Amino acid sequence: MICIASTSLPTLPDCPRTAPPWTQRSRGLILDLDGTLIRGHEVIPGAQELLARWSERYVIVSNNSTDTAATLAPRLQALGLPVEPSALVLAGEQAVHHISHHYPHSKLMLCGSERLQACALELGLTVVSRDADIVLLARDIGFNYATLQTLTRELTCGAILIVSNGDLTHPGPHGSVIPETGALLQALLACVPGTRANILGKPAAMLFQEGLRRLNVPPADITVIGDNMRTDALGATRLGLSYLLVGNAPHADAPDVARLLEAACSRRHVLPDDVASGNDYQ
Repeated sequence: MICIASTSLPTLPDCPRTAPPWTQRSRGLILDLDGTLIRGHEVIPGAQELLARWSERYVIVSNNSTDTAATLAPRLQALGLPVEPSALVLAGEQAVHHISHHYPHSKLMLCGSERLQACALELGLTVVSRDADIVLLARDIGFNYATLQTLTRELTCGAILIVSNGDLTHPGPHGSVIPETGALLQALLACVPGTRANILGKPAAMLFQEGLRRLNVPPADITVIGDNMRTDALGATRLGLSYLLVGNAPHADAPDVARLLEAACSRRHVLPDDVASGNDYQ
């Protein structure tokens, strides 16, 4: 896994004296991707300026469970976002690394993209089509009845279920809704009720902790920017990190990143009362 280290505390990005309070307190950013910087192949207004202003002072922590950093970075660069692989912390790829570290000799059934399959093989994992010790469920656009039947059989026979992320959907272009890993998980749990799913993506701590490690900036100087109260904000507050939200959902601080860069708002440290009272994800 890639580590970004620094020997001294990064300075604040150059901002005018009238810059919003949150920019003056943010030495590093943990950014969401879908719905915050992009929607499918659309770049959200302000994304380029945000990345330019915090160049080398941000990481993108995403519940993306289709890509690896090496395959996603060139596509983001083609959209005009200067993102290096080392700045990407992706749920699917991190889940494969997690299994490689904690279960290196286990037989793995991976329900996910060819990119994740290749990542697992590169790490030396044994990928099988039956009799698995572990099932990793990620976003699989080829998921069908046969897949559901196979996974049901493996879990019934005692395989451990690890899930890259629990999102039901993520935002697509022109307001479209893209089905996510969590939707596949719900189908699987309907067939094997009582199964314990170990969900590694946001709001769980693993991805955020990797982002913090790469930034090497004190948590008090980090701001999480996302579009989802139940993943980005909840995950941030669980680790004592400040957050801001963009988008059209309730409690958003600005409609998009462009407006957030001009918004006279302060960083937030707690969830709204109506969210905090029921902050269990799913």
